[in-house]
Amino acid sequence: MNSTILANHLSVNYSEEGPYESPVIIFIHGFPFNKSMWKPQVEALKDSYRVITYDVRGHGDTETGNEDFSIELFVSDLLGLMDALNVQNAILCGLSMGGYIALRAIVAHPERFDALILSDTQCIADTPEAREKRMKTIASIKVNGVKKYADESVKNLFSPESFTTKQASILAIRKMIVSTSRQSLSYTLLALAGRKETCSSLSKIVVPTLIMVGNNDIITPPAAARMLHEGIHGSLLHIVQQAGHLPNLENPDDFNFQLKLFLHRFAKPPAVLNTTVGD
Repeated sequence: MNSTILANHLSVNYSEEGPYESPVIIFIHGFPFNKSMWKPQVEALKDSYRVITYDVRGHGDTETGNEDFSIELFVSDLLGLMDALNVQNAILCGLSMGGYIALRAIVAHPERFDALILSDTQCIADTPEAREKRMKTIASIKVNGVKKYADESVKNLFSPESFTTKQASILAIRKMIVSTSRQSLSYTLLALAGRKETCSSLSKIVVPTLIMVGNNDIITPPAAARMLHEGIHGSLLHIVQQAGHLPNLENPDDFNFQLKLFLHRFAKPPAVLNTTVGD
């Protein structure tokens, strides 16, 4: 189901599948993608969970709005969407930028979330060098356009194996990037550059947490995932093989198996109480 709803004074594009009374899991995409990147996970979970995906402000078919982008604004949008959909509590799964949003949301509003899945993300703020690189990227997009930015981005998003085995996923991701406006790309890059660290708040996260990362991720490498794992007491860490920054697309079988295993342990819906993991 592909729909729009007014949330936080913004028209938000979202999809919702699965039994209404089942535990809710909300997937937050990375930058600069959209909710369609979660299709393999929606298909894997929709029979047993109420699965919600949405386009972050300025991405996909969600409006840009008139406010300066920030991770805090994205969190307000998330909470607004939950309220609009009458979701009191949810499991959060965020990848990359989606992980930044999920971390900030669960630290600021712990009472709204029951479990957390973080994929290919980190808790540190941008270094001065990283911020400078984002500013140069904004300048390059203005001069050279989105297509060149997409071509350069794709080179760093996937593992070497994926360039021969996951060409359809690569093309889909490139299309998502090209479909994002220059304005949204620039606004979001500024938000990422200005985000605050969450490392000092990791010890406050007490919900069940799964951390996953592609073994060949060069953007947020396994070392960043281990930092999260060490900071969040009782968290689980899984390194997805043959994957770069997008393991949910590059190795969906392993990603989904770990996801189901985690959810089966900590968020059993009525439909799967008497089944084995992987059914």
